[in-house]
Amino acid sequence: MKIHALLLAAASSMALITAAGAQTLDPALADYKPVSGVSGNLKSIGSDTLNNLMTLWAEGFQSQYPNVKIEIEGKGSSTAPPALIAGTAQFGPMSRPMKAAEIDQFEKKFGYKPSAIRGAVDALAVFVHKDNPIKCMSMQQVDAVFSRTRKGGTDRDIATWGDLGLTGEWASRPISLYGRNSASGTYGYFKEVALFNGDFKDSVKEQPGSSAVVQGVASDKFAIGYSGIGYKTADVRAVPLSAKPGEKCAEATAEMAYAGEYPLARFLYIYVNISPTQKLDPLRGEFIKFIYSKQGQQGVLKDGYFPITKAIADEDLSAKGLMN
Repeated sequence: MKIHALLLAAASSMALITAAGAQTLDPALADYKPVSGVSGNLKSIGSDTLNNLMTLWAEGFQSQYPNVKIEIEGKGSSTAPPALIAGTAQFGPMSRPMKAAEIDQFEKKFGYKPSAIRGAVDALAVFVHKDNPIKCMSMQQVDAVFSRTRKGGTDRDIATWGDLGLTGEWASRPISLYGRNSASGTYGYFKEVALFNGDFKDSVKEQPGSSAVVQGVASDKFAIGYSGIGYKTADVRAVPLSAKPGEKCAEATAEMAYAGEYPLARFLYIYVNISPTQKLDPLRGEFIKFIYSKQGQQGVLKDGYFPITKAIADEDLSAKGLMN
């Protein structure tokens, strides 16, 4: 089921949108209530996109449990599955779903599949410099800008801003491309959805992290790059996108993501090793509960992403045996 179908299935989902169009928390989310007997160490290895959010969750959790130590390492989503399999991390944040091969490797070792937490919603943004006047791009145009294979169906390469209809000083300027490296889940998701499973151009300047992509675009007036909306700064602008040429473009907002109008909306996941035959230990269990609480989802808002609904939270908590 697509992300927007899951979100719209939650009766409270549109409570996240105020009349003014700004997102807020689902009022039905529970307050987090600390319990006794929680201490120990946790380590998170995985997505750079989720690095800041994992840090906010860790800080919030540690404020409830001062005896808990949490270490965060964000070098890319592809580092999460091996860390979970090796037992070097208890949490594996990923900005894409695990691939079948990664799930198979996990299951081969443990005899069951990894568990996924849907912790937040992201509108993966196509950023340009704040002074760039472009008003709208179709996914097929995005593909022709970033991809050498153009599987989206565009019959010609898009190499200059004039190819996208810009005039004046922009018309003859080559488009400077910024993106993530192949260890990144954002790289994989963008390749699958925006490039229609095609190949990136060799001219894409691959960056080690999301903030580096945004910094690159901010410092290069004629640049374009992709990154999670949570990394947006005042120096860049997210281009409205349409699923097909001629369709109305949607802004990278919570409202458009929940409604399924923004074509690059996605869940942000945290994977965990949870045995179906054993009760989850209090340390990991309470951290998951914290993520799904009002306090945890407030961190999602603070980091610039979009919160999940109580219906999504309850579904995931129930699947992990964590409903009170």
